[in-house]
Amino acid sequence: MQTHAAKRVEIIIEAPMQSRLTDALISAGVTGFTVLPVLGGSGRSGQWSREGQLGRAGMVAVICLIRPEALDGLLQAAFAVVERHIGVVSVTDAQVLRAERF
Repeated sequence: MQTHAAKRVEIIIEAPMQSRLTDALISAGVTGFTVLPVLGGSGRSGQWSREGQLGRAGMVAVICLIRPEALDGLLQAAFAVVERHIGVVSVTDAQVLRAERF
């Protein structure tokens, strides 16, 4: 089965910033994303959980699969939101089956 190159971008951000981030992604031309709750983790400040340090709002993961040529626009839009808040942005290579959907 033929696959096509894509980029998977995962952005972990404070839940109250979700709509600002997704609005920025849409404005940058991102046509799809998935938002998942983040239950906990560990980072520079140590371990945390949804019930702990961050209060009830917690964190979310926003995941996008995009064409490689759209990556720079997405990263600029995401960084404009993430740079002033708690957040992590990661980019990995991916393969998709239906390129026309991305």
